[in-house]
Amino acid sequence: MNKTELIDAMAADAGITKAAAKKALESFLGSVEGTLKKGGRVSLVGFGSWSVSRRSAREGRNPQTGKTIKIAAKNVVKFKAGAELAGAVN
Repeated sequence: MNKTELIDAMAADAGITKAAAKKALESFLGSVEGTLKKGGRVSLVGFGSWSVSRRSAREGRNPQTGKTIKIAAKNVVKFKAGAELAGAVN
């Protein structure tokens, strides 16, 4: 499912217009992004939680040449599925 399909599904399920569903989705995504940028955590009980983790610098290998390269440290977003979501998938 892509963003357009999600907006269509949200509009149909909630009985709202596609424009309203798009605005709601973009607001949700913006709020999640803003919280994660500040180093916070977003948790939706039963669905899952997003958090930011620091990945330290490390050495890697270029698969084409086999040469050792340095990979810079960076922040990564992690998602952990909640019990209800995990149960629904299994």
